[in-house]
Amino acid sequence: MKYRKLGKSELMISETGFGCMSIPSHDERKGISLIHRAIDLGINYFDTADLYDRGGNESVLGMAIKGKRDQVIIATKVGNQWKEGESGWHWNPTRDYIFSAVDESLKRLQTDYIDLYQLHGGTIEDPIDETIGAFEYLKAVGKIRYYGISSIRPNVIREYVKRSDMVSVMMQYSLADRRPEEEMLNLLHENNIGVLARGSLAQGMLASKPAKDYLGHSAAEMEKARSVITSLVKDNRTAAQVALRYVIENPSIASAIVGISRIEQLNEIARTMESDELSEEELNKLRQVLPAKLYEQHR
Repeated sequence: MKYRKLGKSELMISETGFGCMSIPSHDERKGISLIHRAIDLGINYFDTADLYDRGGNESVLGMAIKGKRDQVIIATKVGNQWKEGESGWHWNPTRDYIFSAVDESLKRLQTDYIDLYQLHGGTIEDPIDETIGAFEYLKAVGKIRYYGISSIRPNVIREYVKRSDMVSVMMQYSLADRRPEEEMLNLLHENNIGVLARGSLAQGMLASKPAKDYLGHSAAEMEKARSVITSLVKDNRTAAQVALRYVIENPSIASAIVGISRIEQLNEIARTMESDELSEEELNKLRQVLPAKLYEQHR
């Protein structure tokens, strides 16, 4: 496994990270076993959220890292508040909610601090300075080490770049979603803000799952993209690894965060960086298969 510095932080994170949302919530033992295996394989970045399974996802991760806290980088998210006695949640990026939510996350994670605390969304109408102030306070008192946002909204990202000291942005990025290439990646790179890429396998369609319409691309176009990826498979490089390498080899990307639910999947993802690097010719072949689009909303 190789590691990269996350933006302007001191966090050295694995180039492939573990997206904990896919951990089976009904089987704690399996989830803990997967996390332990990931640590053995060199993955040190684990990403969860208080939203997932009403905090149950954080709890499983907390149990798994007991006695291993110094080996892992823990990232969680805040902003989606569950409705009392109801299903669903509402958006709450206020200072008071963030202060109460972080304490609950710390309890579930069984740790004294969170390495990376992320705003789980964000709108341009938010009290952005209040939200930033809450994160800065949590940093000052040692409850979090760094903060970032999880967003694909260009207008929100630009405001946090201008007004905050965030170290990261988590955003969707893959061969099938190249929108970040057109306007976000350079901006973040220039400001030394690390990018955590999610959705790098496009719901599995770039690896093995059946194609369907996706983000303005037809099912036929998605099938064509997978066909090109498959043409680049070698003895030591699977289709999933080709798709992940397309993301990770972009210098703006700190880590590709992949949702993992099975041991076979984990073994393949963790060994991505042992596979052959994509040549410039192969990268160009991949870039030509689907057009890069622009974000249409949240301008």
